[in-house]
Amino acid sequence: MVAKRDCDKLNFTVGPVMSSPEILEIGGSQVPYFRTAEFSAVMKENEQIMRELMYAPDGARAVFLTGSGTAAMEAAVMNCLTEQDRAIVVNGGSFGARFAQICQVHGIPYQESRLAAGTALTAEDLAPLEGQGYTAFLVNLGETSTGVLYDLPLIADFCRRNGLFLVVDAISAFLADELNMEQCGAGVVLTGSQKALALAPGISVLMLSEEAQQRIAQHPARCIYFDLSDYLKNMERGQTPFTPAVGILLEMNCRLRELQAVGGAEAEHRRIGALANDFRSKIGDLPFELFAQTPSNAVTALRVTGKTPANEIFETLKNDYDIFVCPNGGELKETVLRVGHIGCLTAKDNDVLIAALRDMMAKGKMIP
Repeated sequence: MVAKRDCDKLNFTVGPVMSSPEILEIGGSQVPYFRTAEFSAVMKENEQIMRELMYAPDGARAVFLTGSGTAAMEAAVMNCLTEQDRAIVVNGGSFGARFAQICQVHGIPYQESRLAAGTALTAEDLAPLEGQGYTAFLVNLGETSTGVLYDLPLIADFCRRNGLFLVVDAISAFLADELNMEQCGAGVVLTGSQKALALAPGISVLMLSEEAQQRIAQHPARCIYFDLSDYLKNMERGQTPFTPAVGILLEMNCRLRELQAVGGAEAEHRRIGALANDFRSKIGDLPFELFAQTPSNAVTALRVTGKTPANEIFETLKNDYDIFVCPNGGELKETVLRVGHIGCLTAKDNDVLIAALRDMMAKGKMIP
């Protein structure tokens, strides 16, 4: 996605991200009526291409849920886990903590694998949990709040040895980092429209293995809107049980076709990885250091080593340069900011951001 665009602002956040002119044109069009054979065909094609991009196993089905990524996280827990499960939750940031909160609210017994912000998940972290009777494993593959990418092969091996049902939140990692649903044996993989798909926010996607579908069928959800069995039934005819974000699903069809045409998930993974590496190669003279031990391609978390707090750097970029990066909250508010590499961005955009940061230093707006 490198088409020219007419935009005065640059968005280096990790959602919503910059969209291409083609997507923006669809977003500015009248939304059509959707209970039609034509829209059903679009939905069927969306499902087919999503299967390809996620390397989903035979029999996998997609659910398109109108809601944020958190809606998909909650729907996965509500529909695939019960009070009889015992889940492991990797908690190394705000989104890992969200999985734990969802389990708590829905009465799912869980044990957190707590990690310090920015640190990797290791075999030593998992060793105490080996053979302890757990049944499920929940992980945010890319912990967006800290920029960490967790070791999916390590997790997959652990889950296979222990017979665990694996739920992978790839909301930010999908298309940015390596992800093969069949290879890792995941039961559920999640993503969202406003991340590397580079669409408007509002649609989350759950890719469900046959095991996940069996769990859903055996344990009906105690709700209406998040009952995934209803979505699966409706998707057989290319529809959703309730009015979806129709315009975003049409944007998605355009974007998925584009990804398919230019080489699929691997090509986009390489493109985003190159952007991330390009940006990281250019920060050597700036008062930052990498925060994440194992960084995701989707986002670079920067620890501020200078005297200007991270939140002030964010405000100056926004107000004086029309450039958006990601601020952090809580304990990381003044020490860490994040720069995203997903969406309609190029290496030249990286140069604009680097030039702005250097200009801030020259003008005393960022003190090393």
